Amino acid sequence: MHKLERLLRPKSIAVFGGVQAAAVVAQSIKMGFAGEIWPVHPTKDEVAGRKAYRSVADLPGAPDAAFVGVNRHLTIEVVKALAERGAGGAVCFAAGFLETEAYDDDGERLQAELVAAAGQMPIIGPNCYGLINYADGALLWPDQHGGIRLEEGGKGVAIITQSSNIAINMTMQKRGLPIAFLMTAGNQAQTGLSEMALGLIEDERVTSLGLHIEAFDSVAGFERLAARARELKKPIIAMKVGRSEQARQATVSHTASLAGSDAASGAFLRRLGIARVDSIPAFIEALKLLHITGPLPGYKLSSMSCSGGEASVMADSAEGRWVNFPVLTEQHRAHVKSTLGPLVAVANPLDYHTFIWNNEPAMTATFTAMVSGGFDLNMLVLDFPRPDRCSVTDWWATLRAFESALKTNKAHGAIVSSLPENLPEEYTAELMARGMVPLFGISEAMDAAGAAAFIGWAWAEPQAQPVDTSAAGAAGGEHVTPDEAEAKARLIKAGLPVPKGERAGNAVEAVISSMALGFPVALKALGVTHKSEVGAVRLNLKDAESVSTAAHDLLPLGTGLYVERMVRDGVAELIVGFTRDPMFGAVMTLGTGGVLVELLRDSVTLMLPATRDDIEAALRGLKLFPLLEGYRGRPKADVAAAIDAIAGIASFVQKNAGEIEELDINPLIVCVEGKGAWIADALLVLGENKNV
Repeated sequence: MHKLERLLRPKSIAVFGGVQAAAVVAQSIKMGFAGEIWPVHPTKDEVAGRKAYRSVADLPGAPDAAFVGVNRHLTIEVVKALAERGAGGAVCFAAGFLETEAYDDDGERLQAELVAAAGQMPIIGPNCYGLINYADGALLWPDQHGGIRLEEGGKGVAIITQSSNIAINMTMQKRGLPIAFLMTAGNQAQTGLSEMALGLIEDERVTSLGLHIEAFDSVAGFERLAARARELKKPIIAMKVGRSEQARQATVSHTASLAGSDAASGAFLRRLGIARVDSIPAFIEALKLLHITGPLPGYKLSSMSCSGGEASVMADSAEGRWVNFPVLTEQHRAHVKSTLGPLVAVANPLDYHTFIWNNEPAMTATFTAMVSGGFDLNMLVLDFPRPDRCSVTDWWATLRAFESALKTNKAHGAIVSSLPENLPEEYTAELMARGMVPLFGISEAMDAAGAAAFIGWAWAEPQAQPVDTSAAGAAGGEHVTPDEAEAKARLIKAGLPVPKGERAGNAVEAVISSMALGFPVALKALGVTHKSEVGAVRLNLKDAESVSTAAHDLLPLGTGLYVERMVRDGVAELIVGFTRDPMFGAVMTLGTGGVLVELLRDSVTLMLPATRDDIEAALRGLKLFPLLEGYRGRPKADVAAAIDAIAGIASFVQKNAGEIEELDINPLIVCVEGKGAWIADALLVLGENKNV
């Protein structure tokens, strides 16, 4: 039994406090909770019509769940008494704990005392509204909500948020999403969001899980959650906020400007097979789709509408997304064409025109033919007329035709309204009962389809290794930045592909070194972070005179010179960077490199360890990748060597994760096939313990 079992699915509830506590009692009674409700109040004989008790000691038994709605100091006392009595868990409503640390010195201390008072008894919060169990009618919730109790044997989704107000707003949705459980996480003083989620997905009445995340409570906890969700076949959607927050204090590397905590969070969610959406409407629609269909097996969509305008909007909505509307095969196109008149141009998305509108047999034939194409999700664009001014009778013929087409082909289908308000809530339950997912808004529908398809793809892949968090934690102490010559010496020692080079103290030494290395060479000023920005690098120097001239120009810019054999036959430039994330440890960024790296921002972030398949998939996702494959007749790049180099650099970072704060390889020059991939520039930042 999960440790939150009694709290999440209680048979008895104790309630402490004044106005909020009375609301909790009233809400559970209103929802038809069949268990015991025991209000506790020092002076009142009854609360909301239920007998009140004076203290925890006076209760008839140890409650499964408790709502503690008293001030922060008294909360600690009540929690201690509940733990000693053997209660199953408590929701701590009061604020004034760790969230106030910026202006209240007592907050951190009081939160520690609260956790100590709870001991082994689970607590949710503090600083949270609590829990709504719509499956059993148990509400540890001190405010209004817009949800309804599930019918006997019914199923719904579970939602956990880190905002009580967002939680309330979600219960007020009119989009037909059935909710089985809703929780708020608060400060997560003792029980983290991932542990709450693990408790919820074990319930057979929960089909899928939605998480609104401000911060991850535990890397390992989320890994356990994702693994269990996959075992139970219960998909997870996340809305992770923080895209707009300024990245961590940018240091000296390009990687720091590309990576940031949000990129790392996104990479972590992708690794776990948790789909990420960026808005509350998309969050609701994705959960609704997953509730009915589960993960989609692929990314192929079909769309049907009786309007060319709607068909065009649907086609445009897929631009830049993984989900797509594939071109119909000739055979499939002919099959659909045979059900329509000669004036209809058959395509995907399909505008079937109004010729067959309200002709149920004709629509059934066309829809059945279109859906027979083996699409992963079939969409019918259908906005309902205003019921207060218009008739909706004809629309049900269209719905019956679509339902028949889906059943004939055993296919997934969705009704998509172009405007959210044009799909009345009162129709949603019947649509879902008929196997048609009501999706509100075209953009949100595409977000939902993409999320469901991503999870389907992720679950078909092997489960990723646990993230290497050995370098996690805030960086401290002074940082040391070795010059390029020293940084490359360390990389060469690790067996990584670095062009031959030598340090030079003056122009004469630079000329001698260049002659020994062989022309052409590159000459750089050492001790300069971003050389191209200050003109501290000269490339393709072909003779001693040009080296001497360049050396005299560069010497005043830095602390010395570095002469290096030029990399020839380059096809493309990559950036391979690593930063230390406080939660995830060393995080890798791959992208288009060179001087335009921050302007182009063509990059992807990966957790470590990263397999060769992970690296190749990341490269293939870059806009640059067609260039590596020989774009428009250009020579193909040595992709295998690039993957070898990237994997080697990642291994070097992992072995020295405790010392490396940042590593910026920019560029990694990828040459033509057979000529390798070479580290042309390297910026290494070390922490206090710098024995790399």
